[in-house]
Amino acid sequence: MGTLSGVARNPQRSWLNPSTWHLRTRLVLVAMALLIAICSAVGIVSYASMDTVFNKQLDQQLQQASSRANEFGRPPSSFPNAPSGRPDPLEARGQAAGTLNARIDGSSVRSSGLIDAQGNRVSLSDADEQVLLALPRDSRAVDRSLSNGDYRLVAVTTNYDDVIVTGLPLADKQTAEASLVWTMVLVSLGGLVVIGLVGTVIIRRTMRPLEQLSEVATKVSRLPLDAGEVALAVRVPPSASHPGTEVGSVGYALNQMLNNVSSALEARQESETKVRQFVADASHELRTPLTAIRGYTELLRMTESFTDDGRKSLARVQSQSERMTTLVEDLLLLARLDEGQPVKVTDVDLTQLVVETVSDEKVMAPDHIWQLSLPDEPITVRGDATQLHQVLANLLSNARKHTDPGTTVVTGVMLSADGSAIVTVTDNGPGIPDDFQGRIFSRFARADAARSGSEGTSGLGLSIVESIVEAHGGSVEVTSRPGRTEFAVRLPTVNGREL
Repeated sequence: MGTLSGVARNPQRSWLNPSTWHLRTRLVLVAMALLIAICSAVGIVSYASMDTVFNKQLDQQLQQASSRANEFGRPPSSFPNAPSGRPDPLEARGQAAGTLNARIDGSSVRSSGLIDAQGNRVSLSDADEQVLLALPRDSRAVDRSLSNGDYRLVAVTTNYDDVIVTGLPLADKQTAEASLVWTMVLVSLGGLVVIGLVGTVIIRRTMRPLEQLSEVATKVSRLPLDAGEVALAVRVPPSASHPGTEVGSVGYALNQMLNNVSSALEARQESETKVRQFVADASHELRTPLTAIRGYTELLRMTESFTDDGRKSLARVQSQSERMTTLVEDLLLLARLDEGQPVKVTDVDLTQLVVETVSDEKVMAPDHIWQLSLPDEPITVRGDATQLHQVLANLLSNARKHTDPGTTVVTGVMLSADGSAIVTVTDNGPGIPDDFQGRIFSRFARADAARSGSEGTSGLGLSIVESIVEAHGGSVEVTSRPGRTEFAVRLPTVNGREL
């Protein structure tokens, strides 16, 4: 009636919920995250170290260029009033291409320019001169952006109370640092890809024993362990059941548990087989004396004279022997079904069978209201007509015995969307308690207080219904609430699944 769920099915995974990810996925992601963190830390430290080294080298070069600008410059011919021996930083010898020099006198730039790649002097713009005027004049090197690019500048106050500004371009430094950054990024990305692929392969191989444990547990969870003979032959392979490792210890413990469960199942099956054999043998042995009792009872009624009390007692003996015979026949049928004897299937007109069975029940219980809900076309199923008749008879008898006179019982036949036939028996009686619905198909299950009625029952009727329906490849279920109880039998049709 229900379907196996739980551990036999994988829970739905969502990338937004890390707790549902595979363990190997989380391990790979953690390894990648750690590698990213390490690469980032190495990159930051390397970049900071190289930047410090470049700045030191650039400061040394800048100090040398500033010294040349102050000590080796020639007096400017453009400064007619310049003191004798006063150096012109723009005329200093030995300055490299890109070097910037300027002379600041007070709050104005007297001369400024830089050396291009051909050794020619290039003037600075007014905006660049404003940047130079704003420099700190404490011989401290600073970085500034000019129209020709970024420069590292230093302003030195001379003995003439003017300021000599010297600058070197940062382009080479920035190019080297950018090359370093791109190299580390590309190497890190390549390393991440390689580590991701290699790590995935290694982790998959490492996690394979856990997957084997999961496969074994899943297979066991899908076995019908509740009844019947169960071959519990699945085990964890030796490669994943060595007690020396953590996973191996779990695999070994799982195998030991499966061995124990298998032994318990074998013992249970052996006990059930003995009980079923005993029931079958006892039922066979009881048929003969019961038949004799019924025969002698009939003989006494026809040949002997009894008082009124004697006739009542004899009638009671006859009714009880008939009830005992019915119980024995039910036990024999259950024993045959438990043995798994194949059903002798033929094409059965289910619609006609329902009409005949309801008609029989209507004669037995005229105080109930019997109704039919049938399709326009006949529905044919594959099965044993006698057993299917007993299924319908038991369901209708169950509705009759456990409801009050005047109750409406509707028997319906329909085709489901998947092509199987569905027979329903619905009544508007008081309903079945919720706590009893879960065991209503168990053998000898009775809840006389659940529904009104005066006839006693053996508690085997619904168990026989379930056994016959399952032997025909179908299913039966019950839904009940006060005022509506429905038993639904699903059977394969001729065009559906064969037995």
